[in-house]
Amino acid sequence: MTFINDFPDQMRIWNFRLLAHHELNGFGSLGEGMSIQVARDGRRILWLAHWGAPKNFTGVDVSDPRKPQVIIQTELPQAQMRSNSLEVSGEIMAVAYQTDKRGEKPAGFDLFDIAAPERPRLISHFDASGAHSRGVHQLWFCDGCYVHMASGAPDYVPRNPRDDQCYRIIDVRNASKPVEVGRWWLPGTAEGDSEPAPERHPPELVGRMSGFRAHNTNVYPERPDRAYVGYIDAGMIILDIGDMSAPRMVSRWDNSPPFHGFTHTVLPLFKRNLLIVTDETTTQDGSDLPKLMWVLDGRDERNPVPIATLPAPSADALRLPGRRVGAHNIHENTPGPYTWKSDQVILGTFFNAGLRAFDISNPYQPKEIGYFVPPASPQSPTGFTSINDVLVDERQVVYSVDRERGGLFVLEMAF
Repeated sequence: MTFINDFPDQMRIWNFRLLAHHELNGFGSLGEGMSIQVARDGRRILWLAHWGAPKNFTGVDVSDPRKPQVIIQTELPQAQMRSNSLEVSGEIMAVAYQTDKRGEKPAGFDLFDIAAPERPRLISHFDASGAHSRGVHQLWFCDGCYVHMASGAPDYVPRNPRDDQCYRIIDVRNASKPVEVGRWWLPGTAEGDSEPAPERHPPELVGRMSGFRAHNTNVYPERPDRAYVGYIDAGMIILDIGDMSAPRMVSRWDNSPPFHGFTHTVLPLFKRNLLIVTDETTTQDGSDLPKLMWVLDGRDERNPVPIATLPAPSADALRLPGRRVGAHNIHENTPGPYTWKSDQVILGTFFNAGLRAFDISNPYQPKEIGYFVPPASPQSPTGFTSINDVLVDERQVVYSVDRERGGLFVLEMAF
């Protein structure tokens, strides 16, 4: 375990205070799954999904944010997979499984009973494997009833293998027997569609991970009849899921071309009629920059209009090694009692350029108000840090993670 006085001078920090850092027993490569549980005994457990083998998920007691303690760390069923995403609802945790290659198993998600956090108990496995499937990349599980996810399926056959994950809705009210209730994909991307295949983005604008497939699949209690989907090269999509058996597209906004695609996350700010939409940078050489976080006017959900972008990382950040310094993910105002909600401040992750905070009180002129860029872990295989995700609890404690073995950083906002 490493505490704040152990960091060398190259740490860059402004308007954050670092409370603690934990290397997670040497397994500090983290994905995009972070969720809070308050256990029956009052302990606050932060659950973390790992970016790759050998670990599956880790539970960290963060009751005292200055002294995080690992309480459990589990193993993946096999090495050629990852559990990139997880969510907690009550005492049940859903964990996504994506395999490296199509046709491998296990691919899908597990449901665990975490009433006793040190002893997660498997309730059920939902199988999403198939000849054309890598399983589940991301899931959203916030109401205890439905898992919304970006996933392949045994019977989903994409016309192009890059388009292998669609939006699926799984009813888990009977946690021992999850059942699919609906799915949606971009028309023209599946075998058998009557629509023509969509025009691919120009090769110079896409990377090796491009495709017309779902990424984040967010659903909020303010509009339970809407899913806000980042659909990678198809841009941002709003779906009407009032009838979950037949999701229907309300609108689509895409910035590519001329930008480089790979829409990651859509965060609606309901009271302000705004949408925050993030790209993801996917290259290590800066060839797909700029990758941005966008502010959209959402007053007419049928016609979202871009009105600003959050300030891109500074020239100082661009000189960091590795150059994967574009946008990735944001604090998503995840529903539930243990997460902070804000429609004035956005916290986002920018890989090598770290964690960054923005004031959007004037949505036409967002301002950067803080950043945190830790030094690379001595264990980093690339020689640099890559801040992957961020979550803020209702105490306004900030948790951020590195996927290059840097582990967990616990901070507080000083703005």
